[in-house]
Amino acid sequence: MKKVLSVIFALFISLQSFAKDNPVVVIKTNMGDIYVELYPDKAPKTVENFLTYVKEGFYNGLIFHRVVKGFVIQGGGFDKDLKYKKPNHPPVKNESNNGLSNLRGTIAMARTSDPHSATTQFYINLADNTFLDYGRNPQKWGYTVFGKVIKGMDVVDEIAQVPVMNVGWMVNVPVRPVIIEKIEIVKKKN
Repeated sequence: MKKVLSVIFALFISLQSFAKDNPVVVIKTNMGDIYVELYPDKAPKTVENFLTYVKEGFYNGLIFHRVVKGFVIQGGGFDKDLKYKKPNHPPVKNESNNGLSNLRGTIAMARTSDPHSATTQFYINLADNTFLDYGRNPQKWGYTVFGKVIKGMDVVDEIAQVPVMNVGWMVNVPVRPVIIEKIEIVKKKN
């Protein structure tokens, strides 16, 4: 009975997701593909910003430059030589007060200590990192969750296991580059 209910619940969630007709992107890496459903209803400016960079091919050839086991994999700002790629659009206003939480498998925007500084860098949560949510610190600002991995979490977990090193001021850099070959839109919002 429990198994049947689990299947029904999973089907319900899938149908609910499909009914929303949210956009889906595939992050093609040299370790496999990661499919991510985006939530423009919860983080409209953040999703618009991310998709703009996707359409422009900004992420092609960049890497996951920060891998912290049990925490996050982060990418979208550096190439395999650790050269920073400057964003060509202004930062996005923080949308972390959107009811979404930094749970395992969600994707969120990285930023500096300025809550409104997110540009191109994103991370995928490897665990429930609710301390990154809105309202969890004195300033209230969190990190904007804007989607969730719907296929390829095994790839994310494999990336999380790569050996890392410190390079200058950068910590937890994969010893062998985890390359974002391309990010493509595979399903557009109607």
